[in-house]
Amino acid sequence: MSGDYVIRQVRVDEWPAVKELRLAALRDPVAPIAFLETYEQAEAQSDEFWKNRTARGAEGGPHRCQFVAEGPREDWAGTVTVLIEEPGTEDFTGELVEQRQAHVVAVFVREEHRGGTAAPALLRTAVGWALAHEGVSRVRLFVHEDNGRAEAFYRKAGFERTRLVGAEYEMEYHPAA
Repeated sequence: MSGDYVIRQVRVDEWPAVKELRLAALRDPVAPIAFLETYEQAEAQSDEFWKNRTARGAEGGPHRCQFVAEGPREDWAGTVTVLIEEPGTEDFTGELVEQRQAHVVAVFVREEHRGGTAAPALLRTAVGWALAHEGVSRVRLFVHEDNGRAEAFYRKAGFERTRLVGAEYEMEYHPAA
């Protein structure tokens, strides 16, 4: 529990809620610069797609985990997914992954929950999950250069810019000393 939220991994049978939250994220005004898919693409997906996506985040084994921030009325305030990337594989930019690392993706908190404890709790949980994996020495994420609010949040959480890739800043987690 963190503040008014319980941060937990999604469950396989929660695919309708996972779908609803993702569609809400893709309706957000910053969605075009924050996510790799559009509302229309996601909305067109079959129930089977959403079931499989949710199962991967729920049972993801050592390579994937989706967390949600569950509010006091069991409503979902937000979500984050963490992917473990293995050396020798290609990342989403097509670059070769050089070390075992974690990639934080699909960060979203509903507008009415922003500015509180949901987003920091989700990010702390995601980073903790990632760093608990043997050999993971790096946690990164990408934020669009025009998404100043998100970048400020990530900086406050311990992430620092490492490089610019297209219009996205790669940011790496560096815990406070």
